[in-house]
Amino acid sequence: MKTDVLTLDNEKAGSVDLSNDVFGVEPRPDILARVVNWQLAKRRAGTHTTKSTGEVVGSTAKIGRQKGGGRARHGSRKTNIFRGGAVAHGPVQRSHAFKLPKRVRALGLKSALSAKRADGKLVVLENAELKEPKTRHLVARLSAMGIANALVVDGAAVNENFARAASNIPDIDVLPSIGANVYDIVRRDKLVLTRDAIAALEERLK
Repeated sequence: MKTDVLTLDNEKAGSVDLSNDVFGVEPRPDILARVVNWQLAKRRAGTHTTKSTGEVVGSTAKIGRQKGGGRARHGSRKTNIFRGGAVAHGPVQRSHAFKLPKRVRALGLKSALSAKRADGKLVVLENAELKEPKTRHLVARLSAMGIANALVVDGAAVNENFARAASNIPDIDVLPSIGANVYDIVRRDKLVLTRDAIAALEERLK
């Protein structure tokens, strides 16, 4: 399918033929949800923890005599019923990550790309390069193109001047093609791809 290619000056620079196998699949909301959940679970630190009875510092001697004290027959003060004691069945350090088949992850990325194209929120740029890292210049160019909330994906490497200028703009993310992922695509309103990004994504997902 043919799509117009624009420059950063919002001028037409030809067209590009998008692969139907990557940008023309039927979007699967269920697959998108699975991949997003997988990404978010993998990034969780899982460092929340509480102390068990064996980790609490304290005496293990019996508090009082077994009989005749008029109180409950308690043992160690480290149990969870005492102030400063352990926590019963508390959280422990663990990884929240789970496995997801490569085919599902690839289908999720294809669905995200196809959904943006189908919704008319895919913009193709000739390149994402700036001569100097001036944020105001980039803001003016993006505003002229109607881009205020977007993910910009470049080729193997991101132009340094473009990345520095975009880093000061809220709701604009810049990634190399290898970093393109479902979560960052769906969380932004528009998806901006360069010619190099399209070639890299089609090669990655073929």
